[in-house]
Amino acid sequence: MSGNSGIFYPQVFCFINYTYAGSVVLKVFLIGVDGQLGTDISKHFTKMGAQVHGLVGLKDINICDYNKSYELVKHSDPDIVINTAAFHNVDLCEDEIMQAFKVNVAGVKNIAAICRGMDIPLMHFSTDYVFDGEKMTPYIEEDCIGPLSIYAISRLGGERVVQYMLEKYYLIRLSGLYGHAGCAGKDNINFVETILGLADTKKQIKVVDDQVLTPTFTVDVAEKLFELIRTGKYGLYHMTNTGSCSWHGFACETFRLAGIDIDVLPVSSGEFGAKAIRPGYSVLDNANLRKAGLSDMRDWKEALSEYIKNRP
Repeated sequence: MSGNSGIFYPQVFCFINYTYAGSVVLKVFLIGVDGQLGTDISKHFTKMGAQVHGLVGLKDINICDYNKSYELVKHSDPDIVINTAAFHNVDLCEDEIMQAFKVNVAGVKNIAAICRGMDIPLMHFSTDYVFDGEKMTPYIEEDCIGPLSIYAISRLGGERVVQYMLEKYYLIRLSGLYGHAGCAGKDNINFVETILGLADTKKQIKVVDDQVLTPTFTVDVAEKLFELIRTGKYGLYHMTNTGSCSWHGFACETFRLAGIDIDVLPVSSGEFGAKAIRPGYSVLDNANLRKAGLSDMRDWKEALSEYIKNRP
């Protein structure tokens, strides 16, 4: 991932054998194993009996290169591909439109084409930002979309490509993601670490209070992904912790749990002045997970507490 461009160039691809009841049943090819989400996917799958059969350094390769991507996937001969690669610097997408669509749409098309040709499923990720925030109650998977930014439009394009090209897919929408590995597209820093870092030099910070979401811990996502794959039920899924808060509320709870006394001033999105428009409300309801027989994920405050306790 380039911290300057916001583009995720997968550094490492990983294919994993994991076992159920003592027999090997599935081989996974994970794109972005060193990223914020990929790190926890790899760790959890291994914990659940995974055997990592290969790690390949691909410093100069990305999903926009079809031929090289095909060679790598074909060589590993997986039963499923998990793709966490994305251009996810929301504001930078407003300026680097072509790159946003190259990675988030064309790159996804490449991986989908590879999966279709090999007749294997693809697990791909999207965002709560595909919604416009007008509903003001948690969004289910079937609700009408209304992206407000180039980033959101490009991620929606990736969704549509997957649905157009494949019958076997797990399409996962996430919200407010944070994990110990950090976010590679943002210099390995997530929201939690960013605000905790500000507390080292400031007595007062300003955080947006008119955007409501659900902060979601990558550890919990990885666990739920493993459960979902075991069901074999393809489709579109929302996957977040439960509950909701504003970014301001997220910051306040983070400082409380970390035992840090600092003034957190609420500001509007307009005052904050970000280039890209975000939805004012983008809380997701994990309705399809429940339909698939899976339980809801834990409350976001409980998850954040674990994250704070286990910070490196």
